[in-house]
Amino acid sequence: MSKARIYQPTKNVMQSGRANTRSWILEFEPSAARRADPLMGWIGSTDMPGQVRLNFDLRDEAVAFAKKHGLDYSVTEPKQRRILPKDYSSNFAFDRLR
Repeated sequence: MSKARIYQPTKNVMQSGRANTRSWILEFEPSAARRADPLMGWIGSTDMPGQVRLNFDLRDEAVAFAKKHGLDYSVTEPKQRRILPKDYSSNFAFDRLR
């Protein structure tokens, strides 16, 4: 039985936008170890499902797909963003943390 994980991707650390973070991804756990090709030295694997990533709009769609295909799955819920409201004057507050 294949093991899959369902999660919502994090935002890219190099950009401030949150594009491509709304969808849910179903990824298969690797079932075979990666190995180096003796001739070229490239890293490869014979594990085809380990190379597949499926995108879903909703978490329930990904879970339904996993159940329909008899996959053993785990769902990782995203951490909620904490946005602290600030104003410009708080940059110069005497008691601010440095």
